[in-house]
Amino acid sequence: MKRVLAVVLVLVAAAVTGCGMNGQESVVDKERLVIGVRVDLPSVGFRTPGGGFEGFDVDVARYVAGKLGKEFSYLGVLAADREKVLGDGRADLVVATFTIDQERKKRVLFAGPYHISYQDILTRPGETIANVRDLGGRRICEVKGSNAAQRVVEEREVPAKLVPFPDYAKCLAALKSDQVDAVTTNDVILAGLAAQDNSGLRLANAQFNEQRTGIGLRKGDVPGCEAVNRAITAMYQDGTAAELLRKWFGKAGLKFGTIAVPQFEGCS
Repeated sequence: MKRVLAVVLVLVAAAVTGCGMNGQESVVDKERLVIGVRVDLPSVGFRTPGGGFEGFDVDVARYVAGKLGKEFSYLGVLAADREKVLGDGRADLVVATFTIDQERKKRVLFAGPYHISYQDILTRPGETIANVRDLGGRRICEVKGSNAAQRVVEEREVPAKLVPFPDYAKCLAALKSDQVDAVTTNDVILAGLAAQDNSGLRLANAQFNEQRTGIGLRKGDVPGCEAVNRAITAMYQDGTAAELLRKWFGKAGLKFGTIAVPQFEGCS
């Protein structure tokens, strides 16, 4: 009887594990990880002319992989790719300005957040846009795969006109050529774009809609999520997080305040 019970328990445990991860290995069990990072965001995640990657998220990904004791490689992604590369197994982690929200949590398991920022507004010099209410009736860029522009209309109930573009490079060109009046998303993204462009584009410093940026994993990988959370905690406690924030965004004039471990979402 004991032998039968033991076999049943083993089979149940195997079934539960299989259901939770859909037959996929946890990131803690893999020898090598593929980490999705952005290719289009200067100072955040950017593909260099030589084919490498650089930016805040790229450095965070490197740190986390090191704390997990894993070899790794980067996979370049755009905003619209982030869920896809996790779902089809091309990436094990996604560190790519992945804002945590309830809708995404239905499909993605988030560790972190590893950074908390605010939504802001980027405009041409001389524009009178100073806060989110000033976007009423204005044309704002909507990047495919990002929900920032929609949040202005839906959460803030500002009647802005959304103009779709595939990525932030196209958004920036549209802003400079007067096809849109503003670009809105995380302040670190906008700071990086403005710094690279160097044409006088300005941040409104409006600071609305807290943005909780997490590391995406496949649904069910609770051990992986917990391990990544421990790595994020260490990154803040040993001073690396503060060092990286100042390295990539200090010259942009962003104010960081107290840099402490963010309150995690929980691995469920």
